[in-house]
Amino acid sequence: MSETSGQDRRTLGFVGLGSMGAPIAGRLLDAGHRVVVCDARAEAAGAIGARGARVVATPRAVADAATIVFVSLPAPEIVREVALGADGLAGGTALRTYVDLSTTGPAVAEEVAQALDAAGVATVDAPVSGGPAGAQAGRLTLMVAGAPAAVGQVRPLLDHFAGRVFVVGDRAGLGQTAKVINNLLSACAIAITGEAMVLGARAGLDPAVLLDVVDASSGQSNAASDKFPKQVLTRRFDHGFRLELMAKDVRLALDEAHRQGVPMLLGATVSELWNLAEAEAVGEDCTAIVKLFERWGGAHVA
Repeated sequence: MSETSGQDRRTLGFVGLGSMGAPIAGRLLDAGHRVVVCDARAEAAGAIGARGARVVATPRAVADAATIVFVSLPAPEIVREVALGADGLAGGTALRTYVDLSTTGPAVAEEVAQALDAAGVATVDAPVSGGPAGAQAGRLTLMVAGAPAAVGQVRPLLDHFAGRVFVVGDRAGLGQTAKVINNLLSACAIAITGEAMVLGARAGLDPAVLLDVVDASSGQSNAASDKFPKQVLTRRFDHGFRLELMAKDVRLALDEAHRQGVPMLLGATVSELWNLAEAEAVGEDCTAIVKLFERWGGAHVA
């Protein structure tokens, strides 16, 4: 990754230093930008502070220091509070462009964008796909929506951590719509691969060989080609995307389908499976949903 020239070096804000936010903020630092950060967990802020970021106590303090602020947060209600709460970004004196990398859902993205617009702040809706490994390697996929001027302003910054950037619309919420649709498809693929692999194991097939067959045939998916060989066969279950976040994202997809008046018969079933896995605490990682099917089917995919 090339370093930013001195004349292009900026002070950027970043709120949310979890498994995605920390490596993204780190790549902005590595590119030569000054980064002001905030996280509810002191250890997360301290870790990137040790790399040269300036740590502040509140989102508002971030927005007092930086004209462009990125957020990477786990839930819509947290996004709303960080953006619009009493110590939120909207009260900052410097902020002019807000970039949401979270999976917020279209409804909250639109709500936050409308409120920030009234405060003179442009919103770039830019949820990411690719997991922690993609964030560390700078090869995330971004689904970006917002006013063309705002998107153009932040586009060079996105290249520090993105492999592919798709501009999917000119208003906040459309990036979120693309993201939750993608995650609904991913959730469906993981669930059906788990169910099918348990059937194969119970019938006497070698799970590794069966995955190779599927990967070379018409049933191929990222779940079969990547997640199951690396995380399920090995019993590592550390893909890096938490199961409860996948369940949340599927619910957000169904919420948007309801807003748009689109029936989601298969989506509703997939959502119930993920809700059940979350309720039964089968594991922290999204790939651990296979444990539900293993228990029901009486066979292990290993």
